[in-house]
Amino acid sequence: MEANCTVCMICARECPDWCIHIDSHTETEQVPGSSRPRARNVLDRFAIDYGQCLYCGICVEACPFDALHWAPDFSYPGTGTPTGENAVAELVHERDVLGTWVAHVPPPPPLDPGAEPAPESTTARPARSGAGTAGRPGALRRRT
Repeated sequence: MEANCTVCMICARECPDWCIHIDSHTETEQVPGSSRPRARNVLDRFAIDYGQCLYCGICVEACPFDALHWAPDFSYPGTGTPTGENAVAELVHERDVLGTWVAHVPPPPPLDPGAEPAPESTTARPARSGAGTAGRPGALRRRT
């Protein structure tokens, strides 16, 4: 899902096969009401080389923005058919082809009744609680 991708590169770094290829550039934009322009990463290329992919799903699990999904009812490339479709020559897919697969992704399961609302459903970003971890050992363990 290209709209969710922030070009954080976590999926490419966590991939054990290095089969995800991402190119991007930085643009600056002036946000109304702010004094300085903000830098924003813009996705230029997102491709998956299914010739190297192990289909392990680490990229899907590592993506913090739910930009990558499995489509359970889709025939992934490289499996081949008697007519020659999905042959080895068709193993690298760019984002325009990958974007067409989004229709096959099932909706996520509903949230637990006591859970916070999904960040996509709110328009305002939540305020950050600080500039990092507290300066004492074990501070993160007590935040659950």
